[in-house]
Amino acid sequence: MFRFIVRRLLQLIPTLFGLSLLLFIWLRRLPGGPETAILGERGTPEMRAAIRRNMGLDEPILVQYGRFVRRLIRLDLGTSTSTKRTVVTEFVERFPGTVELSITAMLIAVGVGIPLGYLAARRRGRMFDHLSVGGSLIGICIPVFFLAYVLKAIFAENLGWFPASGRQDPTLGATRVTNFFVLDGLMTREWDAAADAFWHLVLPGVALASIPLAIIVRITRASVLEVLNEDFVRTAEAKGLTERTVRGRHVLRNSMLPVVTSIGLLTGGLLSGAVLTETVFAFGGIGAFIYEAISQRDYPVLMGFILIIAVVYVLVNLLVDLSYSLIDPRVRVR
Repeated sequence: MFRFIVRRLLQLIPTLFGLSLLLFIWLRRLPGGPETAILGERGTPEMRAAIRRNMGLDEPILVQYGRFVRRLIRLDLGTSTSTKRTVVTEFVERFPGTVELSITAMLIAVGVGIPLGYLAARRRGRMFDHLSVGGSLIGICIPVFFLAYVLKAIFAENLGWFPASGRQDPTLGATRVTNFFVLDGLMTREWDAAADAFWHLVLPGVALASIPLAIIVRITRASVLEVLNEDFVRTAEAKGLTERTVRGRHVLRNSMLPVVTSIGLLTGGLLSGAVLTETVFAFGGIGAFIYEAISQRDYPVLMGFILIIAVVYVLVNLLVDLSYSLIDPRVRVR
């Protein structure tokens, strides 16, 4: 187990190196640049050249990349050209919001998707199965930003049941400890702040959960149908085991491996920043900030955020690989 973890972490080094090289070249090929975002359209060529010289953008690209790698080894990701704050500070401030939103979306997707997929498989060909499959298709087809706007218009602006934007009501004056607003409210026993932060998560969480929910329903259904046709299930039923034992120990447990794999991939994708959802609800996460960084050509933020997200994605999938042995003892990571 320990050797497996170390080997996977060592594989992260060449991955980050290749990703950083591709990102560096891609960002430098984008039209415009930081000087355009800073000066706008009225900047003179002399002013633009001065800014590029001060930022070292007039040097050969290999020299710029070498300087970036040396800073990366020292864990220095640079400073944002738009906010003048370090990239690490910006990430630490915004990443908790994305984590809270991603966890909320995945709890909804897993809590609803697995039971729906299992029940659809058990009732194959019946009305419930057709409704589940049709609903999952609709969930995949509806764009997230469209669903987010619909939910916001109906439940926030018209009915007023949920807040329309933000992570928390600023008038509460909540105490900040970890920047995880729900957790901070629980830690400081500010129950109203925790409840308000959770209430702000509901609409964006539902919107963000739509596609993962549909995928989990379909994968769970297909996996359960495959396991139900296995000989060991028929043998367990022939031995007179209770339906509850057959469902839990034999069917559901053996059908969870592909589901867990999809959950890991979906979670890693959500943690990379829900750009559209965060933008619609003005949610202060990394997705909306990456969108702003792209429009302002903020190279340090884009490089730093994407590299950190890559590390998080690898760690999430490492946890998924380790969980296989807990779900099925026949699977061992080596």
